[in-house]
Formats: sequence, C-alpha cells, structure tokens
Amino acid sequence: MILFRRKNIKIFLNYFLGPLLFLALSYSIYRQIIDQADLAQAWNRIRQSLNSDVIWNFLGVFLFMIINWGIEAVKWKLSVRKIQQVSFSRAFKAVLSGVSFSVGTPNRMGEYLGRILYMDEGNRLKTVSITIVGSISQLIITLLSGVAGLMVLLPEIQAAGMLSPPWGSVLLYGVIAALVVLILFYFRLSWLVKLADRFSGNSRYVYLVRSLEDFDTKILLQLLALSVLRFFVFIIQYFILFRLFDVEVSWWQGFWATSVSFLVLAIIPTFAIADLGMRGKVILGLLGLFSSNVLGITIAAGCIWFINLVIPAIIGSLLILGIKKIFKAKNEKK
Repeated sequence: MILFRRKNIKIFLNYFLGPLLFLALSYSIYRQIIDQADLAQAWNRIRQSLNSDVIWNFLGVFLFMIINWGIEAVKWKLSVRKIQQVSFSRAFKAVLSGVSFSVGTPNRMGEYLGRILYMDEGNRLKTVSITIVGSISQLIITLLSGVAGLMVLLPEIQAAGMLSPPWGSVLLYGVIAALVVLILFYFRLSWLVKLADRFSGNSRYVYLVRSLEDFDTKILLQLLALSVLRFFVFIIQYFILFRLFDVEVSWWQGFWATSVSFLVLAIIPTFAIADLGMRGKVILGLLGLFSSNVLGITIAAGCIWFINLVIPAIIGSLLILGIKKIFKAKNEKK
C-alpha cells in the first residue's frame, strides 16, 4: 500500500505538477521576452553572433561539459577508492549513468542509483553514503559562493523589488546558518557513524555508513577543491554563452549573479521537466539586474540546461542499457 502511494505521488509530481510548473514558468519567460523593448534589435545581434563563431563557442561549452563531468568522475573515484578501486573510465560512465537516473528526482537527488551499478556486488549499498558526501562537498561550494554573491547583490535585489529587506536578511542569515551546520557535519562524518551505532535498532545496517570513517580531512579538502573547479567550469560555460548571445554583463556582475542563481536553484526543489523553466526564470531575474537582453539570457540558460544535463542523461541511459545486458548475460550463465 505504501509503495503504491509513493508511486502515485511520483506520477503526480513528474507527469502533472512538473509539466504544469514548466508551462507556467515558460509562459512568464515568454511574456518577458515579448515585452523586451529592443527585441528585434536583440534578435538581430544574436543572429549576427551566430553567423560568426557559433560553432567554436558551442564546441567550447561542450568541451567544458566533458571537463565538468570528468571532474565529478575524479571526485567519485577518489571517494570510493577505500571500498573499491575503479578506473577513470568506469567512474565517468558511472557518473553519466547517475545523471540519467537523476533527471526524474527532485534536484537530481537520484544520482547514486546509476553509479552503484558500476560497483561490485556487496559494495553497492555502501557506495550510497559515499556518493552523498561528494554531493555535500559541491553543495557547500554552491552555498558559500551563493552567500558571497547575495552579500554583494542584496542591495540591487532589494532595489529591484525581488526581495524585501526583512526577507533578504532572513534568506542571508538562514543560508549562512545552514552552511555552518553543513560544514560541521561534513568535517565530522564520524559522528554519523557513532549515532548510527548508538540509535540503530538493527546493527546489520550500520555498515552502510561505516565507510564514512575512511574520509579524513585530506580527502574531504580534495573533494572541496574539485568542487571549486566544477563551479568555475559552470561559470565559464555561462560566460561563453553570454558573449555568444550578446548578454552585456561584466565578469564581476555575471559571476555574482550566476552564483546567486546556483544558490536559489539548490534551495528550490525542481523536477526534470520544470528545471528548464525554473533555471530560466531565476537566471533571468538576476542577470536582468544588469542586462536588458531577456532573449539572450533565456537562450543561454536553455543551452546550459541542454548541454550539461540532457546530453549527459542521454549518453548515460545508453550506458545503462549496455550494463543491463551485461547483468542479464551473467545471470543467464548462472
């Protein structure tokens, strides 16, 4: 009965609420584009830029997508090495497979489901908690940069009427508090193991978090450093497309606005079908503080979504089909 209810909830979120939210956000963005004062001029400028160096720009963004997921593969390889040694190639395939699983979960929380397929039997469940640690390291960097960006842009955000002063303070200090708690938890993972030992009703499941004790400060700092690299890869991708689609913002403005947009997207739960609309709405609001090119900002956000998420998810789904065939062949031999 519980499983049936969960399945119904998932169907409702993915096939009703998600598409409805996507349509609402898309219509809102469409109205902003239509109301852009110099829409014809903006479209002409974009067409001129597309006729010049579009191929090289898109190749650059695509290359950074590969670098982005390659860094994530290094993170995962580093995280699981105490449980099982995996090659970079295997880790990269696991990461892409995780992307294909994650698109159907809020904020892409289901990444671990695809990754554990590439671990040996007996190691798969233990990998779940380790994968979550890698996600926490990225979340820490996202919150840290987002808080810094919020401190810089809060006057502009409040002046534009996007946040009232009281709510701006609540958001800023709330994120700071969450960040402090998250950092303390991140560097004290052994506490979780002790709590599991003390409060677990069944000691058989403690082994699922026991591997967290292998994370020393050196590994945790390495994961954070790799997360910083991933963050800057995202920023570079956005700037390539901003230049391509004639979004005139300075590096300083674009960096902080994009940082705050990452923070907002990390806080708000979104689903695969609604992610594009939400991403466009958030980045449009923040970049709109400095640029009136609504069309260019929207197209840039859509390209980032497609290149960084859709393409890897398609590749990952093909990899999953391949690994399913391998599992099927093994079972038939048995």
